[in-house]
Amino acid sequence: MTGQGLGSGPITGVRPLGGGTQNIMATFEREGRRYVLRRGPRHLRPRSNDAILRETRILGALRDTAVPHPRLISCCTDPGLLDGAVFYLMDPVAGFNPSLELPALHAGDPGVRAEMALSIVDSLALLGTVDYRQVGLEGYGKPDGFLERQVPRWMSELESYRQFEGYGDRTVPGVERVARWLTRNRPTAWQPGIMHGDFHFANVMFERTSPRVAAIVDWEMSTIGDPLLDLGWLLATWELPDAPGIFGGAFMKSGGLPEPGALVRRYAEQSARDLTAIDWYVVLACFKLGIVLEGSHARAIAGLASPETGAELHTATLRLFERALRTMDGNP
Repeated sequence: MTGQGLGSGPITGVRPLGGGTQNIMATFEREGRRYVLRRGPRHLRPRSNDAILRETRILGALRDTAVPHPRLISCCTDPGLLDGAVFYLMDPVAGFNPSLELPALHAGDPGVRAEMALSIVDSLALLGTVDYRQVGLEGYGKPDGFLERQVPRWMSELESYRQFEGYGDRTVPGVERVARWLTRNRPTAWQPGIMHGDFHFANVMFERTSPRVAAIVDWEMSTIGDPLLDLGWLLATWELPDAPGIFGGAFMKSGGLPEPGALVRRYAEQSARDLTAIDWYVVLACFKLGIVLEGSHARAIAGLASPETGAELHTATLRLFERALRTMDGNP
């Protein structure tokens, strides 16, 4: 930090920050300025450092855009300083995570919560308008064949769970039917753009004094793909029955929220993208996210993850596939 002109003297006021499920975040102060440090989990996975470096690239690319995001200060690519972990520093976000808390203003006024919902859609639509080439993200993802890759990629992921002891021949009810429907109904034309990759309410922070989005956070799954999948992801997790707190917590249980159709109409007002096939993106989001969560269930069965967490996420997978099937049948 000293070598980059980021203050001098001791680091003080160190404390951990919550909100994520894997990566570590902490805040501290140096010479009167507060920072947030983000790095991979304590026990690094093979691609943990790559994910952190990807985050720094996209946060840097968004710096001069109107998309609300944490401001990147600096990145350390040397894994030798923090026991094998690369890390980056960013400015703190003045806001709150609605999956963890709802301040009195937001908890006590259904109108404020409705505006929060519309604000998150506005932020997502704004992200979809950014030209990824102009902000230096050429090569950040592989948009060619993006939609075609989704079903085989995630069916292969589901098949890989058989390696976990005890999971065996288990499967997710309806997965084959959903896969066939997605393949038959895949859109033939779409416009590549920046995707957040895990867009739901727990990955957005809001201002404490208004319903406005303060920052979209946790960019580790971002890529260049079809931004409408982010909208589908939001709709797939919207007021999902028996959903874990990571999909919105207290906010999603607060009541009085706009219906999914209102969210789609709001997005259409802000975007030139063709939303004719939005149900397809909702089904794909249910399919992909459900398979991702099922991985935790498989690891839990094998004794490699918390049984309680595994059971909770498996329930969420079942609810997601039920939503996918209803959406396919025209009854979302």
